[in-house]
Amino acid sequence: MKALLQKHKQYLLTGVSHVIPFIACGGILIALSITFVPMTATGPDFSKAPALVKKMLTIGTTAFQLFPAVLAGFIAFGMASRPGLVPGFVGGFIAGMPQIVDGKSASAGFLGAIIIGMVAGHVTNLLKKLKVPTMFRPIMPIIVIPILSALPVGLLMLTLNIPIATIMVDMMKFLEGLQSGSQIVLAMVLGAMIAFDMGGPVNKAAFFFGAAMIQQGNYAIMGACAAAICTPPLGLGLATLIGRKSWTEEQRESGLAALGMGLVGVTEGAIPFAAGDPLRVIPTIMLGSMVSATIAMLGGVGDHAPHGGPIVLPVIDHRLIYVVAIITGSLVTAITINLIKKNSNPATTK
Repeated sequence: MKALLQKHKQYLLTGVSHVIPFIACGGILIALSITFVPMTATGPDFSKAPALVKKMLTIGTTAFQLFPAVLAGFIAFGMASRPGLVPGFVGGFIAGMPQIVDGKSASAGFLGAIIIGMVAGHVTNLLKKLKVPTMFRPIMPIIVIPILSALPVGLLMLTLNIPIATIMVDMMKFLEGLQSGSQIVLAMVLGAMIAFDMGGPVNKAAFFFGAAMIQQGNYAIMGACAAAICTPPLGLGLATLIGRKSWTEEQRESGLAALGMGLVGVTEGAIPFAAGDPLRVIPTIMLGSMVSATIAMLGGVGDHAPHGGPIVLPVIDHRLIYVVAIITGSLVTAITINLIKKNSNPATTK
């Protein structure tokens, strides 16, 4: 069972590694386009923006919208190689299609993409085992398997779209309910959700809640999320610098990569650390992100772009507090994980 779970985790990481550039590209282009237009009480005003800026926004939005299809496609690819791409991409694209649930527009999104990507991989692997006459073998991977896999996978995703979208809406309602209570509690919940699965469905539920609030003129939710988004990779990267003896050479190299990803607001930079030591790393990064989100919320930080990290600084309200929030949360993560490693079983350097 453990080996099976390990394999599926690797399939998921294959999809995540391929989707990260799409998320980063989309978020950064959206943030850059916003920096070139005036801010109004209801958000950025693109009505008089130059054509190039509008096109930049369109390209960024498109890259962002592609991520469910890319994620599912490459999860299936990791499981079944190239024959898994077609059903994975088709299922993932359907997962990203908006649905109306309780009067709200939602989609199965990230969670649906993960589920259908796994299903697509398994279905494809079953079809690859079919014994067919020699004359049909050349067309199996390019015609027969794509059709026979995409059809059931697509039908299944169309069936699951509403139920999964309902789960996402329920999570959004839970977060909306917290708005009427303590800001500190809301910020801590958002920070914990952002860090918990580092780009997974829980992370994306908090992220898209923040993005939805931007459209309603509430930038504080995204401000808290934006600070929390970059804290896990920045904190872990910083930990490998200030506590080098507790980390292997490979981990220190991953730390440098994590710092780079943190600067552009890609939480997935923490995944290599969490995958290798989840019981110590995940609680630590959750703590750091909770601190970042809370400081940002209490400091009135607002983010006008659906992205996070230092890269969105030009579209942030109360920038100094935003920077302080990120630095503080990152330090909390770095110091905490190094203390834990030092007092348990520190890694040996190579």
